[in-house]
Amino acid sequence: MSSKNKKPVIVYGASGYTGRLVCEYLREYNIPFIAAGRSQEKLDAAMKSNVPGIETARYEVVEVAHSVEALTELFTGASVVLNTVGPFAKFGPEVVEACLNAGCHYTDTTGEQDWLITLDQQWGARFAAAGLLLSPGLAHMYTTGEIAAQLCLETPGLDTLDIAVFWGGSPTIASTQTILVNAATSKAYYLEQNEYVEWQPDAGLYHLSIPGQHEAALALPWGGTSHPVWFKRDPRVANVKVLGGVLNKPLMMGVPQIVAAALKATEGMNEQDRYEALAKTASSVMNTMPPRENPRINKSVDSVHASGPLGRVHCVIFGNCNYKQTGLLQAYAAASLLQQPPRRAGFASGCQAFGHRELLGALRGFGLVQEPVITRMG
Repeated sequence: MSSKNKKPVIVYGASGYTGRLVCEYLREYNIPFIAAGRSQEKLDAAMKSNVPGIETARYEVVEVAHSVEALTELFTGASVVLNTVGPFAKFGPEVVEACLNAGCHYTDTTGEQDWLITLDQQWGARFAAAGLLLSPGLAHMYTTGEIAAQLCLETPGLDTLDIAVFWGGSPTIASTQTILVNAATSKAYYLEQNEYVEWQPDAGLYHLSIPGQHEAALALPWGGTSHPVWFKRDPRVANVKVLGGVLNKPLMMGVPQIVAAALKATEGMNEQDRYEALAKTASSVMNTMPPRENPRINKSVDSVHASGPLGRVHCVIFGNCNYKQTGLLQAYAAASLLQQPPRRAGFASGCQAFGHRELLGALRGFGLVQEPVITRMG
């Protein structure tokens, strides 16, 4: 394939649940793309069976080995790489390095806090020097909540963010694996006076009152989330705490036990054996692809209380189909990057790179979120 005629956007991991949705929205934006991954057979089947309207898309399927060399060759000549292959801390470094080699902007769909910290520390300056965007975590988890936070911060004088992120339905196979591996192998941090502070690892489930329902919801720090990393360099913000969960009480009640059992079972293992054991445990929890999202079932709630010495603002965004939100956000990022430079090069969140009101407009335009409800108190 000649780099001169290369399609401008590459979806890496296109055969997975999220990757297929990214391809679907790229078709909506009329953007030519390459659906890439490690299995030609799986990619072909996913495009033909799981991407509505694919016959009208300008795309091609490419099988590629997961190495820096092979990925660099594939990415060369493209402009944007949208990475959906997780766990990202395990599989992401080769993709990021290849993007830098090939001169491509990078986004991914991670929810792994440790991966964001690694990217910021190890690759952020190098991408900035090259004028390239490095934007991990452009997904419902946790960009929609970031949009709500940025709307609150339009009111001056607020320095503390208390964020809750909830969604309905079941996680995908890949998400289940990532959640378990991340919970079992990585620390989770919140931000206090602009410093990372570790969540108490054995605190168990938290009970939260969330907008729109009387019943308290169960929540966890969920690996710390992306927000403390994104806001660490925002001079307006000093403190960030985030809790999240699935709007499914039986599922949430089982998470701490599953993680504790997996930790005990893998104690003393080397890194590779531990990863394989955790992946096996994850597949026993979720081993089938969830059905296509239904907006009557798959709902989302992103709630932010922002406060400061003399004021408080609350913003809640009700939405639906969190994986579709992710697919759309990725496709919008590609559409924007093909037309203009990002607002910030190097390590940046979705809102920092593209603007929170622009991302909100995309989600609203496709019917995935309601108009945010903002309440100012003083």
